[in-house]
Amino acid sequence: MSELVAISTEGPVGVMELNRPDVFNCLSLGVMESFAEGMRAFTADAAIKVVLIRAVGKHFCTGADLDEVKGKRGSLSDLQHFIRYGHEVLRGMETAPLPVVVAVQGLCLAGGLETMMAADVAFAAESARFGDQHAQFGLIPGWGGTQRLPRLVGQRRALDLMYSARWISAAEACDWGLVNYVVPDAELHAAAMAYCKTLAARNPEGIAVMKQLTEKGLAGDLDAGIELEITAAPEALMSDNVSEGLNAFQEKREPVFK
Repeated sequence: MSELVAISTEGPVGVMELNRPDVFNCLSLGVMESFAEGMRAFTADAAIKVVLIRAVGKHFCTGADLDEVKGKRGSLSDLQHFIRYGHEVLRGMETAPLPVVVAVQGLCLAGGLETMMAADVAFAAESARFGDQHAQFGLIPGWGGTQRLPRLVGQRRALDLMYSARWISAAEACDWGLVNYVVPDAELHAAAMAYCKTLAARNPEGIAVMKQLTEKGLAGDLDAGIELEITAAPEALMSDNVSEGLNAFQEKREPVFK
């Protein structure tokens, strides 16, 4: 694995830690390749139930590596590969059967914001700041900002954030629905890890199905989504893990899922 992203495990939690603090953890093609490698390894490991993305240093991520982007501007095909590959990696996080949690400190801007939005659940330190810097430098989002941001916060808020390039606080990001939890700075990583370990104790089959149904359902209308659930729910209820959950409920104990 590349040292650009430190890959490790803590019990049932797979950790991918951005490790470029000297350049504010900016995202290069190598970083995205490391994310893809980490997701493949964790998905293939039956012992891993949850993935946590976090970062070393003062800031989570201030965006793409603009030196690398500038160097690719001589070739349209190189730029297309850079953009498409980043999309494939982030979509891989969204569609993986494992839940993906992200912990954000300091600045989370542009490509960092796009990476955070591809996770399922987001924690933020109280002092964290969020924004989309592309317009400030004449750029446009390339890794899903124009698509995920309005889906999360609504069209008007998304356009305001993209047009103005302003930063918002962690509290405002939580109010908008951009992040789920805001915690004291010193507690960020511990709180995110504790949450991951709570998820790891859940029925992994059930979580995978819920993630898949939500992803597919949002791509269509409500009636089509309900039909997906009608098909999936009876099959899921036949699993051994559901038997364990029902037995645990009747026996007044915590379930132990396989």
